[in-house]
Amino acid sequence: MIAVDHLAVRAGGFELRDVSFRVPQGAYAVLMGRTGSGKTTLLEALCGLRAAAAGTIRLDGRDVTRWKPAARGIGYVPQDGALFPTMTVRGHLAFPLAIRDRPRAEIDARVAELAGLLGLAQLLDRRPRGLSGGEVQRVALGRALSFRPRILCLDEPLSALDEATRGEMYGVLDAARRAEGVTALHVTHNREDADRLATIRLRIEDGRVVEG
Repeated sequence: MIAVDHLAVRAGGFELRDVSFRVPQGAYAVLMGRTGSGKTTLLEALCGLRAAAAGTIRLDGRDVTRWKPAARGIGYVPQDGALFPTMTVRGHLAFPLAIRDRPRAEIDARVAELAGLLGLAQLLDRRPRGLSGGEVQRVALGRALSFRPRILCLDEPLSALDEATRGEMYGVLDAARRAEGVTALHVTHNREDADRLATIRLRIEDGRVVEG
């Protein structure tokens, strides 16, 4: 569950103020708003990448407002995928578990599980340079899910994809949410993303978040 209460966040001369909303456990919330409305700023605050000026952020009942990003246990999918150019697909899926010192057998089993779920089994030894846009986003999603986070945040992950690939990714994202049981917050300016994915619709208006 994501619970935000009276949150204020500043980014240069821009400010979000008195932001409050809820995303129940297991829901897929899509947050819409115009470019520059503060969608990414809010996501960064949730992930701990931008400090809150006021208010609280609770994840699964824990007040994480002052916690460091790594301690929050959020899986994050950036807009451009942000893959490491020298690392294989297998390496990306394994990375979050490797830095947590998980046993090799556990890492290998999780990589195989994610590769099957996301259609990456034939790409495990490839590097990002040879991947399509949709494949990059599948890898970024797999990396975000690797350590079994309870919360998944996605920053316009489909914005650079063509229509056909975007349609495929709707199915991938929905299947991943159901299989992994995560609570998701997906920011976008594309109404179709909300139509195809959202169980809860949120939008930013004048620096505040409203439902519907």
